[in-house]
Amino acid sequence: MIRQCFILFGCLALGELTVYLTEIKLPSSIIGMLLLTLFLKLGWVKLKWVKGMSDFLVANLGFFFVPPGVALMLYFDIISAQFWPIAIASIISTILVLVVTGWVHQLMRKIK
Repeated sequence: MIRQCFILFGCLALGELTVYLTEIKLPSSIIGMLLLTLFLKLGWVKLKWVKGMSDFLVANLGFFFVPPGVALMLYFDIISAQFWPIAIASIISTILVLVVTGWVHQLMRKIK
C-alpha cells in the first residue's frame, strides 16, 4: 500500500515539478497521470504495483465530487442568472463530443 501511494503521489509530484519548471498551462494532476501512463507503457512501473490503490480511488470516485457539488451552492445566483447560456453551451458541447467521437471511431475502424 505504501509503494502504491508513493508511485501515485510521486507521479503527481513530477507533474507539479514539470508545471513549475516549464510553466505549462495544464493542471499538474493531468501531467502526473500522463507521466504515470508513460511509465506504465514503458514498463518502468508495473500495473500490479498501483492496481490496489487505483481500484480503491476509482471505486470511491463519486465521493470526490461531493465538495465541488456543495461549493456550487454558493453560486446558485450566478447559475440561475446565466442558466440558458450554460444549458445551451452544455448541450452543444455534448453533441459535438458525441459526433467527433463517432467520426474518430469510424475512421479508426476503417484504418484497421
